[in-house]
Amino acid sequence: MGWRSRARRAVQPPREAPAPARLTDERPQAPWHPVPLVELSVFVGLVLIVVGFVIGLGSDGGRLALLSGLVLASLGGLDTALREHFAGFRSHSSVLSGLPAVLVAGGLFFGRAPWAAVIAGGAITFAAAFWWFRLAFRRRSGGLSFR
Repeated sequence: MGWRSRARRAVQPPREAPAPARLTDERPQAPWHPVPLVELSVFVGLVLIVVGFVIGLGSDGGRLALLSGLVLASLGGLDTALREHFAGFRSHSSVLSGLPAVLVAGGLFFGRAPWAAVIAGGAITFAAAFWWFRLAFRRRSGGLSFR
């Protein structure tokens, strides 16, 4: 080892490890923070679910109200889960993995695929999405796999 390599090492500043993500006990706020959009979405969704049952599931209006209520309430929950997960606040890997798995299984089902393909497609999609969501949470939370 020559004097030049020792001098070069002495001049270079030491490498610092990346700072871990700042963990707080407060939920991340939505971009539309003063407006309680998620809460309103869930509330309207619950009202539509009740209206759907009151009208009756035998009619088109009742089924439409029920389906709209389920979708609206689910979107409110999905928004909260996505914000908390990608902010490193709480891991929602399982819940978030269910969405692409249901979409793939639904697509296979309505495409008239065999039951084995529907189940396998949903399971493989769930596993791949779970791995990706867990990896994303580890990056955001400073290395934690759940919190």
